[in-house]
Amino acid sequence: MIKGFKGRGRRRPFSVEARLAEHVDRLGEEHPPIPVDSADYTMARPELLAKAFGPVLTYMSRVELEVERNVLELNLLLPDPPAVDRHFYADVWLPQEIHHGLLLDRLQSLAGLPPAKPDLTSMAFSYRVLGALGRWSSVQDVSRMLYYLTGVATEQSAILAYNKLHQGLVELGEHAVATTVVAPIRRQEPGHFAYYKIAAQGLWTEMTGWQKWLVQTLRRHTFEPVGAYTKKQWAEFGAVMHHLGITTDGESGLTRYAQQIGRVEMELLWAMRRGLRVPTYVVDSLRSAARLAAAERIATVGN
Repeated sequence: MIKGFKGRGRRRPFSVEARLAEHVDRLGEEHPPIPVDSADYTMARPELLAKAFGPVLTYMSRVELEVERNVLELNLLLPDPPAVDRHFYADVWLPQEIHHGLLLDRLQSLAGLPPAKPDLTSMAFSYRVLGALGRWSSVQDVSRMLYYLTGVATEQSAILAYNKLHQGLVELGEHAVATTVVAPIRRQEPGHFAYYKIAAQGLWTEMTGWQKWLVQTLRRHTFEPVGAYTKKQWAEFGAVMHHLGITTDGESGLTRYAQQIGRVEMELLWAMRRGLRVPTYVVDSLRSAARLAAAERIATVGN
């Protein structure tokens, strides 16, 4: 028998489980879903807002609304997750994120942009494979760890993006939407990030050597920018970075962004690589997205 395959039932230490349970309860109580009608969508210059941040709103509203599919994927990927995980993603994270998407979609529609077109049905075959293997708790632990790491990177990306979007809207003079749409959204994202970070740190200490090796290998080969599953979406993510000013400073700006996104998994997965400040696959992915976006801008100008 492979070490670690002991069947179902293994869970985090109670201290981690208790921390997570308390955190989720607090998130649910202090941060209910933001009512779409609570925002002030008054815009001084909607055409300018759409030109400056249209690609950002379009991308982020789609990604936020696709959490409905993400939960279906999690139900497939994790056949027997800890109760606190299910409570988090089904009861707290899902409704909060859907309302983020609805708020952004209302904003972009009122700014004259097309409505969001989230994909709520497509699921990769890999989820079915890992879900089938997840009847062994040790394999499901690997899937859970990948879920937590993806969550950490996704939420850190969201925090940075909403901060820059808020700043950009304020600089445009669009104070109403900055204050009542973006600011409430960005207040909820750090709580999601904290959940994934606590969960990842707790599970990593429990994993065996072969599990850690498998997580490192899969993460290295499957990392992708948040919401980017196709070449077109990779280019769209690159456009988001461009419009938020992340790539204004070229390679240095991209590297700083990658370091912020990849800090937690750098500390967990690659602590032995002294001198390495960010996983190379994170930088390479962002660089690829930026190049695809730049090529599309050049092609557009040429036409």
